[in-house]
Amino acid sequence: MAETASRTTSDLIVERLLAWGVDTCFGICGDQINGFFEALRTHPGMRLVHVRHEENAALACVGYAKFTGRPAACVATAGPGAIHLLNGLYDARIDGAPVIAITGLSYHDTVGAHFLQDIPSDRLFEQACMFSERVMGPAHAVAATDLAMRSALMNRTPSHLAIPIDVQSWTAEQDTPSDKNVPGHTSLAVQPFEVVPPAEQIRKAAEVLNACRRVTICAGAGARGAGQSLERVAEALGAPIVKAGLGKDCVPDDSPYTTGGMGLIGTPASHEAFDDCDGFLIVGSSTPYYDFWPKPGQARGVQIDLNADRIGLRYPVEVGLVGHAAVVLEALLPELEPRSDRSFLERAQQTYRKWWKLIGEQAASSGTPMRPQVVTWELSKALPDRAIVTGDAGSVTAWAGRLMLREGMNYSFSGTLCTMGSALPYAIGAQLAHPGRPVIAFTGDGSMSMGLGELATLAQYRLPVKVVVLRNNSLALEVWEQTALLGNPQHGCELHPVDFKAVAEACGLRGFRIQEPAEAAAVFREAMAHEGPCLIEAITDSYEAPFGESLKPTHAEHIAQAFEKGEKAADAMARNLLEKDRVAMSPALQQHHDALVRRGRV
Repeated sequence: MAETASRTTSDLIVERLLAWGVDTCFGICGDQINGFFEALRTHPGMRLVHVRHEENAALACVGYAKFTGRPAACVATAGPGAIHLLNGLYDARIDGAPVIAITGLSYHDTVGAHFLQDIPSDRLFEQACMFSERVMGPAHAVAATDLAMRSALMNRTPSHLAIPIDVQSWTAEQDTPSDKNVPGHTSLAVQPFEVVPPAEQIRKAAEVLNACRRVTICAGAGARGAGQSLERVAEALGAPIVKAGLGKDCVPDDSPYTTGGMGLIGTPASHEAFDDCDGFLIVGSSTPYYDFWPKPGQARGVQIDLNADRIGLRYPVEVGLVGHAAVVLEALLPELEPRSDRSFLERAQQTYRKWWKLIGEQAASSGTPMRPQVVTWELSKALPDRAIVTGDAGSVTAWAGRLMLREGMNYSFSGTLCTMGSALPYAIGAQLAHPGRPVIAFTGDGSMSMGLGELATLAQYRLPVKVVVLRNNSLALEVWEQTALLGNPQHGCELHPVDFKAVAEACGLRGFRIQEPAEAAAVFREAMAHEGPCLIEAITDSYEAPFGESLKPTHAEHIAQAFEKGEKAADAMARNLLEKDRVAMSPALQQHHDALVRRGRV
């Protein structure tokens, strides 16, 4: 630690972060942040993880925070380095992850004077970070750090400190505090809290739910950690639990209450539960795919959310309960009247089992390139206990929904921002936060191509992350979105093939490749047993429909229109879509079957 008399602004910030329990910093050095890097060098208690791109530094912090609830720090130089952080910080802001960002600025007396990399990151970050402040000197450093930490922890958002390059190295002798800056006026005191609504509001919510015969629960990110309470409420109400994407691990996928995911990449059981319910309990979700929810007026609604401004955002609920999901659910439980009629839940369970049977049959395919269901089916069986799985954006998001997570496993991805390339940096953050747990990054070739450099980060720090890459040489989700959402043939979706196994080996990882379905089980077993980091490249079919069973009629109609306009892969797409058992589970495919057959030349 630096001598007291010569402690710099940067020393004071690093020491205060350590006092708050922040001991990991992801980033890249640069000329306008190097004064802060000197403080990192002289404070070995702060672990520096040198990533290959600043965006991944911020995303690694998000992964760290999502799987711990605690912040890590990310650091970047001024100008382009700081700008690169923004995508990860917006991911943190939107998904509710506490993160501390530190960036350099131009010299304090050249700010705004068109100097080198003169970008005012304190102002630039104001929309991404609830707290964003320029540090004015050593006298300001501790108070600014305390405010940044409190904002991040209490609001579950990123905070940002911008430090001019010369101010980074100032000592107390170079800075005169004002009379209003009373020495020692801040502290590390923080009060954990739980928010519970008034008892009368709980009773009103129970009255609404008790009056309904068929209640469906939608659980999102706010329900994570409340799984046991959620299942007890589901048992009392005889209610299926539908999981929004960020709520995938709120209850295990083999829970007797869940129907799995929702939305375009969801399950038929979830959509039946939405379509047929007369009561709707929303727990910690503001998913943008609420067009799959019950129609407004169809079901009486109750919503639980820690953010009061989310109440009524997606559905016209009658009662809002502001608070932490677990404690609110436990307060609600004694007021609920247990259902004797289990038929609504049982029908949802039956449809869910039927859907998993279909996935198993698809996974038994022996064709090549293999179906992604082969990968998810065999990977699910190979996942070690207590595994942490990080997902990515693209068609791989849909296939991650087919992973069977067991009790004690965790999962997250860039949910609302849908940042491609986030799985690997998330996994880096998660592995550093939980060195004793297995961590698997589940990604696609489009997203993996965006962050190949972080494979070298795994090797440099010997992080035993297992990276699973679905390689189909296509931005496959965009193929289906261009056709199903717009009725247009695909354009601009092809990817030049990348030998990810070779790239991984060049970076110092063990590389595996799966080309035949029969190889998958053995390869995953060997990869999961490998002590260090490794990459498993699976060659998959780009035209396997990621949302065949959950299409709406308009989507099927649009696909037929795209075929008629000249979609070049119409034959392959139609063959996959019109698989007999898939059609049997999809009213949309049944309705437009003839048009798809005719235009897809099946």
